Amino acid sequence: EVHVVEAGGGLVQAGGSLRLSCVASGFAFIDYAIGWYRQAPGKEREGVACISNHDGSPLYTDSVRGRFTISTDVAKSTVYLQMDSLKPEDTAVYYCGALYYPGPASYREYGLTHPDEYDYWGQGTQVTVSS
Repeated sequence: EVHVVEAGGGLVQAGGSLRLSCVASGFAFIDYAIGWYRQAPGKEREGVACISNHDGSPLYTDSVRGRFTISTDVAKSTVYLQMDSLKPEDTAVYYCGALYYPGPASYREYGLTHPDEYDYWGQGTQVTVSS
């Protein structure tokens, strides 16, 4: 049985930090890329960061580059999202998803833009940044 479980969300003041974790089981973790998407009320789900378990190559959306860092621990089947310098506009439910690695070109093309291509999703964790 597949499980994808996010943790680490919470309430933080602007400028603060949070570290999200995503623990996966029930599938061959190393064959997948793991992505973090977020969804704010009234908005579409947005790709934030993604990492390939093949080679550790990360992708970031422009609004978080330089503030967020994604990393993977294949031995623990866990992906982390370190979020620093948080802003109120980062407030959202953050979801972790698993994408069967499609090759480097397709990974770069839709790792952050095609949530429909993902195979598994967690239930999400709320991140709230107060001003």
